[in-house]
Amino acid sequence: MSREVIQTDAAPAAIGPYSQAVRTGDTLYLSGQIPLDPATMDLVDGGIEAQIRRVFDNLAAVLDAAGARLGDIAKLNIYLVDLTHFPLVNELMSEYFSEPYPARAAIGVAALPKGAQVEMDAIAWCPRG
Repeated sequence: MSREVIQTDAAPAAIGPYSQAVRTGDTLYLSGQIPLDPATMDLVDGGIEAQIRRVFDNLAAVLDAAGARLGDIAKLNIYLVDLTHFPLVNELMSEYFSEPYPARAAIGVAALPKGAQVEMDAIAWCPRG
């Protein structure tokens, strides 16, 4: 089975040896996104809400580059430095997604790259063409 690398300037560039996403067959594997502004590669200002929104926007940009959308996500993993922000994640997720919602895990972590408070990765259905 062939692999197709997905890359877009509308999302932050990889900060290590990985691809923003890889499509294998009809499945798209999205690398973790943290709340970096793609233009500056700096963390967004504005607190945790702005960080969560930027992560959703970054995921959406990578999905768009592959010809998919947030609603095509089958599995979403959310990593939070502070799990007290989980209710806010739920609130904002309901703005970005509609039913049927993706399967999801929320995991508390000690730290994330560049001091981010949230990171998300995903698996989406994304047939070619």
